[in-house]
Amino acid sequence: MKLLRHGPAGAESPAVLHDDAAFSLTPLTADIDGAFLAGGGIARVRRALTDGSLPLVDLDGQRLGPPVARPSAVVCIGQNYAAHAAESGAQPPALPIVFLKTPNTVVGPFDDVVIPPASTRTDWEVELAVVIGARAWCLPSPADAAGCIAGYTISNDVSERTWQIDLSGGQWSKGKCAPTFNPLGPYLVPADELDPGDLRLGSTVNGEVRQASVTADMIFDVPYLIWHLSQFMALEPGDVVNTGTPEGVAFSGRFPYLSDGDVMTMHVEGLGEQTQTVRRAVRAPSGA
Repeated sequence: MKLLRHGPAGAESPAVLHDDAAFSLTPLTADIDGAFLAGGGIARVRRALTDGSLPLVDLDGQRLGPPVARPSAVVCIGQNYAAHAAESGAQPPALPIVFLKTPNTVVGPFDDVVIPPASTRTDWEVELAVVIGARAWCLPSPADAAGCIAGYTISNDVSERTWQIDLSGGQWSKGKCAPTFNPLGPYLVPADELDPGDLRLGSTVNGEVRQASVTADMIFDVPYLIWHLSQFMALEPGDVVNTGTPEGVAFSGRFPYLSDGDVMTMHVEGLGEQTQTVRRAVRAPSGA
């Protein structure tokens, strides 16, 4: 079962893919958001699929939006793969590195990524993303994290490295928060249908492989991350946690940074793939 949202940006409709068919979720909910996930929405979808009460929907030619609407927070983990830490010139962290992206970075999985006018070092990062389904606050142990996870999707944690590293003042979020810097999707797969501990993931740029790894190489696994974050912040239903990227980014010095017209593809086993075309923003004329 794969939950998705389709239609124009800001006016998406919820749907589900099941047994090679797409069904509308509008009889059950207006959207796939935190309230839907916290209110037993996934279980209601399963019941509706079993009793055949959902109408078919045609997705041909339709835009796909991010699979969860309006996250209140996008929390990110840095250098969570040892090889990526090494290519960044750092030792593997002893504790998770945490930074934030603004929610308005989140766009659909096939929407364009826009390079800001002043950017010279825009980079890609394929990541397994966790979508929260129940409030996670001061969890007693990593084992308790499972009850707070709604499911998983794909994230591209697009980054501007000059802003992140050279102009950061020690905080990475400056390089992470430009509009369109977090394509998400295409699907939300329920947590009980996927083991996040050993999934292949990777990225290409213009068809050339950039990243290829497995989530088993994470330094901190998903249950630990959700437990750890809950000691410092309350994760709310619908929030997104980006769990870190493997080696193979432009910051390594092995590949050029993104340019206008480049095409990025991100994939995670069991979650499909997403593709974005890179566009450079045109600076507005003075006084516009």
